Amino acid sequence: MEAKGFLTPTEIAESTIQTGIKKVALPISQQIILGILAGAFIAFAAEGSNMAAFNLFAKPETYGLGKVLAGAIFGTGLMLVLLAGGELFTGNTMILAGVLEKKIKFRAMLINWIFVYIGNFIGSVFIAYLMVHSGLFSSGSNVLGGMTIKIASYKVGLSFMPAFYLGIMCNWLVCLAVWMAYGAKDMTGKILAIFFPIWLFVTSGFEHSIANMYYIPAGILSKANPNWVMASHLDAKALAALNWGTFINNNLIPVTLGNIVGGSFFVAGVYWLVYIKASAKKDSLPALGKSELELKLNSGK
Repeated sequence: MEAKGFLTPTEIAESTIQTGIKKVALPISQQIILGILAGAFIAFAAEGSNMAAFNLFAKPETYGLGKVLAGAIFGTGLMLVLLAGGELFTGNTMILAGVLEKKIKFRAMLINWIFVYIGNFIGSVFIAYLMVHSGLFSSGSNVLGGMTIKIASYKVGLSFMPAFYLGIMCNWLVCLAVWMAYGAKDMTGKILAIFFPIWLFVTSGFEHSIANMYYIPAGILSKANPNWVMASHLDAKALAALNWGTFINNNLIPVTLGNIVGGSFFVAGVYWLVYIKASAKKDSLPALGKSELELKLNSGK
């Protein structure tokens, strides 16, 4: 019989747990380094998608098309994380499956989340810094720089609950991409598994905490260039509201919390419940039935 080129959902759930065990076992130094790489990879995807679509973003009639184009490029970031090697906080929310299965300690999961998150932040902001000082934001007669500021301004202008909900929907799709990539047995399958859910999340306009570690700092740093500020067409109030405080309070906190719910509950938790816990109960039923039958026979009933 020919071997399947993919894992079943139950096998993916088991693989996710085993992957989580390996992730929390990494030394903290490796978690940080791999986190930095993943943050940089996601930032590369963010800046590349903006470069491709900034002119389309500038016009209402082509805005949706711009999101489609940006989404088609953005998936490269997660491909680099999963295939080249990296630790991404949003994907690591699925470690919860191992915690629920009592194979990973809750404390170990939190430690992984904290240090990977820190690494992701360093990597993302580093690429934002390089982009600002590379001069590339002057592309398109400074429109790319202006759009970078405008995108960041929009993100810090979100209210808490909308940002939270956008974070849930985002990481639900991101973790489904990771989930399906775990299930593919070859590189082509993994790339395709990643591409479509990521394309969907970016096109939809959902909020990804690690991507925002590039988008918003890039916009904040870009305010130092008057040409880019002018190209953003934002008023003084909107520009003043774009700062490190609003980045953390208005976007990073609610989006991160939403990402945790989207990945840990709607993917890891639900699939653990369906494919691991339910299967364990089902497997135990025949044994219980047999014991009951033997007990009745031995008792003469």
